Amino acid sequence: MNASEHPVSPHPGGVRRKPAKPGRLGVGVIGAGRVGAVLGAALRAAEHAVVGVSAVSEASRERAENLLPGVPVLEIPEIIERAELVLLAVPDDALPDLVSGLAAVGAWQPGQLVAHTSGRFGTGVLEPARKLGAIPLALHPAMTFTGMSLDLTRLPDCTFGVTAPSAVLPVAQALVVEMGAEPVVIAEEDRILYHAALAHASNHLVTIAAQSTQLLGAIGVEQPDRLLGPLMRASLENALAAGEGALTGPVARGDAGTVAAHAAALADAPGDIRAAYARLAAVTARRALERGVLTADQATAITDALAASGEEGNA
Repeated sequence: MNASEHPVSPHPGGVRRKPAKPGRLGVGVIGAGRVGAVLGAALRAAEHAVVGVSAVSEASRERAENLLPGVPVLEIPEIIERAELVLLAVPDDALPDLVSGLAAVGAWQPGQLVAHTSGRFGTGVLEPARKLGAIPLALHPAMTFTGMSLDLTRLPDCTFGVTAPSAVLPVAQALVVEMGAEPVVIAEEDRILYHAALAHASNHLVTIAAQSTQLLGAIGVEQPDRLLGPLMRASLENALAAGEGALTGPVARGDAGTVAAHAAALADAPGDIRAAYARLAAVTARRALERGVLTADQATAITDALAASGEEGNA
């Protein structure tokens, strides 16, 4: 991204632009967690200069040392003073107070790009910085991070949910492309629903895998991942390719007897597993009914089987 392509000129007296190379930005990373350190490294690989990183815990300092070697660990105000692009990679709940607190002491600079990585928020959370002349961007990577260099190899398959004022949307998109990923524009008012969809798909998949692993371990299966891995990967790939047309199993077949047997076998399982199985089976039956996969009688038989087990599974 060339400096001449920046759609908003810095305010006089604002950020001094001394990029390492023509068109490159001085980047400050606030939060060397799993996301911040990796995205900082990706921007550095795109030949932007990372001028400082904040790292409070021992783990974050180690992560910064591994992924951003040679980058000084600085206090947040000093990072903002040095940076043309400030990357805020902090927990969602901490973001509003951080932005407003820094605004209260006049830390934000005119013409400075301020990007956060939260899925929940759009650019509204950056309003205190915008009022001081900063340029707000929301860049959320739709990926789970380990905080290791492995994540950098995954970015080319990653999509970012991007939100920004229309005048600077190309800047936000260009930064994502430079990190090797693909930008998808999300409207400000849709950010929370966007994030809920991603959390539902990713976080709850982890819970289901963990619960299934627990059940298999309880019956003596020593390597549950070898059973679950191929099945879950194939199921996910099929679902992404064919949607609910990829649904298989007892609910899709209307096999209420098998559902009842499952519920009975889970009687002594932990309550969270029983509840999750029943709820998801009921939701699956309802959606299968709505799409004509099941008849009304088949769907009723499945919900009745769940009710008889003591797990209503109301959808």
